[in-house]
Amino acid sequence: MSLKIDNLHAQLEDGTAILNGVTLDIPAGEVHAIMGPNGSGKSTLSKVVAGHEGYEVTAGSVELDGEDLLEMEIDERSRAGVFLAFQYPAEVPGVSNANFIRAALQARLPEGEELDAVAYYKSLYEKMDLLEMDRKFTGRAVNEGFSGGEKKRNEILQMMMLEPKFCIMDETDSGLDIDALKIVAKGVNAMRSPDRGILLITHYQRLLNYIAPDHVHVMSEGRIVRSGGPELALELEENGYDFLKEAATA
Repeated sequence: MSLKIDNLHAQLEDGTAILNGVTLDIPAGEVHAIMGPNGSGKSTLSKVVAGHEGYEVTAGSVELDGEDLLEMEIDERSRAGVFLAFQYPAEVPGVSNANFIRAALQARLPEGEELDAVAYYKSLYEKMDLLEMDRKFTGRAVNEGFSGGEKKRNEILQMMMLEPKFCIMDETDSGLDIDALKIVAKGVNAMRSPDRGILLITHYQRLLNYIAPDHVHVMSEGRIVRSGGPELALELEENGYDFLKEAATA
């Protein structure tokens, strides 16, 4: 099982090219991290894989376990096992956390089958405890009035409850203090599994201190320009992205 991205090109609706031939193969059981300067296409990649309607794929393919994701609608990609944790999670007024997650799980069951309420809340509370979330959050509207750290933890809670095949985390560490970062990382590490792939998109090496990646990739100008092991993130932390400028002028 794997997520295979092959020579992916994508542009905005106005024709501005953002992705210029991204190729990645992320097998189940592995954690891959993508780093890169602002405007390199990292967040665009996550949105294109998830099916954001603001982008047009002009070439290439994206497959999850051999299934063509690009032929699927957004909800179909989600049910196929793709989960995207947003950099800026949206608020959903009027819908409680508990009902939101319950509805998402119910939508994945065969027609006519009902979610067991007792088992659902048992699982929900266990995961909230791991993420150090007050159980009062079950009755609050999704992300409404939440702090940045609370929103990010809520994203991880949804991910843990839905148990997707493939998790994409778009700068989940953005805006987190060190305590919130450790809690979010604990939740992500609890999701590591031989049957699940994880893609971390981040600017900073500090996230990778708590979620050790198997591979690190550098993205620039809409393509992967360098790949390596965890030591690559340490090199970037120390030296920055000057090598990209050197390569451009070489």
